[in-house]
Amino acid sequence: MMITFFYFQETYNNQLRERYGDDTLTHPKFDPDMWMEVGSSGGPNKNRVYGLSNITADNLRSTRSVSTVGSSRSISSSQSKEFVALQQHTAQLTEKYDNLKAEYAQFRAEQRAESEQLKASQALQKAEYEAAHEQQKTAYEQLREIIMNMSNSGTCAPNIFWPYNHQPPPGSPPPPPAPPLY
Repeated sequence: MMITFFYFQETYNNQLRERYGDDTLTHPKFDPDMWMEVGSSGGPNKNRVYGLSNITADNLRSTRSVSTVGSSRSISSSQSKEFVALQQHTAQLTEKYDNLKAEYAQFRAEQRAESEQLKASQALQKAEYEAAHEQQKTAYEQLREIIMNMSNSGTCAPNIFWPYNHQPPPGSPPPPPAPPLY
């Protein structure tokens, strides 16, 4: 029984190559007409169709006699050419999709890198601003402390413009009287 199955399988595969070409990608998964032709044409067990029940084989035989047996070779040939063309087109579209997907991933990576650089630059500018502000604040406090020490120690003459000293400088004339308000 194994020898007859291998004979059937080899004959079926040879018929597929003859009808659809050597490229197995163009072969259909199952060709019922060819299965019936091979199974019922010679060999050790003529009219035995392997892998199908008797009812299925009889149904295929009856529908096969109604179908267009004479034109099946030309239809299969044109269908296989269309199939090959569709496969090539699909391969091209898949390649384009993969290229676009890679470009998009690269674009996203560049955008993330630019965003991170911008965030780092902004953080650096903020830190520089805060450091400069602290230095300015410290310098102002030091200057204020120096002026207060000089004013309190008497090393500098009081100034009428100094906000903490409301007294006129010693030896200056008294201010003029205010004009009458009438």
